[in-house]
This record gives sequence, structure tokens and C-alpha cells, in this order.
Amino acid sequence: METLDLNGNGVVASRIGLGTWAIGGWMWGGTDEAESIRTIQSAPDHGITLIDTAPVYGFGRSEEIVGKAVKQGGLRDKVALATKCALEWDAKERVARNATKNRILKEADDSLRRLGTDYIDLLQIHWPDPNVDMYETASAMATLREQGKIRAVGVSNFTPAQLDAFSEVTTIDVVQNPYNLFERQIDEDVLPWAQAHDTRLLAYGALCRGLLSGRMHADREFPGDDLRNNDPKFQQPRFDQYLAAVNELEQFAQDNYGKHVLDLAIRWVLDQYPHSVALWGARTPKQLEAVDNVWGWHLDEAARNQVKEIVDRHVVDPVGPEFMAPPARDA
Repeated sequence: METLDLNGNGVVASRIGLGTWAIGGWMWGGTDEAESIRTIQSAPDHGITLIDTAPVYGFGRSEEIVGKAVKQGGLRDKVALATKCALEWDAKERVARNATKNRILKEADDSLRRLGTDYIDLLQIHWPDPNVDMYETASAMATLREQGKIRAVGVSNFTPAQLDAFSEVTTIDVVQNPYNLFERQIDEDVLPWAQAHDTRLLAYGALCRGLLSGRMHADREFPGDDLRNNDPKFQQPRFDQYLAAVNELEQFAQDNYGKHVLDLAIRWVLDQYPHSVALWGARTPKQLEAVDNVWGWHLDEAARNQVKEIVDRHVVDPVGPEFMAPPARDA
């Protein structure tokens, strides 16, 4: 397993992190706690030492499951816990942004309790809040770092202008954004910012909600509240375009590396930027087995350009991850 430090603050993370949105159940058709705990506890067996969660993933459920798994498995000294803040929800599970100081400080304490720990390795602002001055948001995070409740500060889904404003108050150790073969928007803005500031990148959606897993087919149905029912990529005629790209990428991976499209997708994220971490969502231990196929090989620039050509040739009507953005609070 390749590792990196989260910007010189003593937090060392594996370059593949376990993403636990699905483990929370919300927008993923429910959860199996026992199976989720086994999944989390098996992650270090594959070299995964970063676990990424958030309060809104199941409205506390994901954090609670992560906390149980870490405690029962005696893993606290073996893993880095990353979580988020600055979203709120009501009794009807309606989510909105709230990056006020009071909300951030309260969420941090709630997360510490759910996770069963006295410090969080990485706390991230989940989404920027247009109704709150950036100074207030960043100052709250600086306070938590000074108090020793968090070791590193991150932000998620920020623009370069927002990153600049936040950085005037406190250092950003990590940026987290959607990044995968099909969602490359940050190549034009956030990734250059991270490179210029030597900032770490956590790439979420590295497999694009399973689209790059190699297991999707045109008649796949998604139960209940699964977010893919609202993802334009999974609606026709776009779905066929993305599946055609996946099929050719699978052949490319096999012909050139003896690998699969899933392996290729993760390796691409890691080779795009040496300070990146790819978040790998899993709900069963078996879904982590393929992690072992990512190490010991690389995609050079020529290969990455060829991969991009394959995607762009098939996906003639691309769409980004904008559908996932939660609204601002009502004024």
C-alpha cells in the first residue's frame, strides 16, 4: 500500500481510503450493521488506514458504525479517522448547508461521541455555505485544531476562490472533491490549486457510484432511495454512453496491464496527482479484495491520454456530479 502524510501534521494515510457513505444506508438502500463492521475491520488487512465518513451519512449512522468497528477491532491506533461538518438536517431528512461556528463546534463534539474517540484526524467542511462568512467558518476549524480536537483541516467541494478565502484564516491540509475518469472538472481549477499549494486531495466517487466497477449493465435497477435513481449518468441515453466507455476501458486494461477497469480507474486517480487519495466505497469485505490489484504498476502520461480519448469518444453528452449538491438554507 502506498501512503502519504496529510500535509506534515503527523497524520499518515493510505492512498486508498475507505468511503462509508453507503455504510450509513441513506440514499443507498439501507445498511447491514454487522456486515459493515466486518468491512471496516477488514480494511487494514488490505493496507487501508484512512476511513472517511460524515454525520450526514445516515444522519449519524455511518459514524456510529465506524466507531463501533474501530473500538471492537482495537483499530484506533491503526487508522486515521476523517469526517465532516457544516450540514444540517430536519426530521424529514431534508439536508441543507450550515457552516456557522456554533454548528461546526457542535458537530465536532457529536462526531467525537459517535466515533468514540477524543480526537479526529481530519475534519472537513462538507460543503461551502454561501450564507456564512468564510472567516467565521475557517475560524471555527482553527479553534478545533487549537483545542486538539482535530489534527488536520480539510474542505470539500470548494472552488479556488473559496479555498483562497479560507486559507487566509487557517491552513487547508486536504481538499476533497469528486474525481474520476468520468468527472474530471477539477483538472481545470481545484487540482491546479492543490498542486500550487502542495495540498492533499481526497478524491471521492473514484468509481463514479459503481459505474467504473465493471459490474453495471443497461437493465440494472436501484432499489429504494438509491441516489443513482437521480444521477443523470444512470439515465438513458447517457447510461449507454458510459457503459460503452467502460467496456472499452476494460479491454484496454486487460490488453495492456492484465487488469480490470476497476483497477484502472483507481490507478488513474492515484497517477494523476502524487498527493491524492482515492476513496473506495464498500459495504462488504469482498468488495475490498480488488484493492490489492492497484499496487505495483502505473499509468504513464501516454496511457492516461489514451484513457481520456476512450472516454471522450464514447461519452458525447457528459454530465458532472452537480446533482449531489445540497441546497443552502432558506434566508
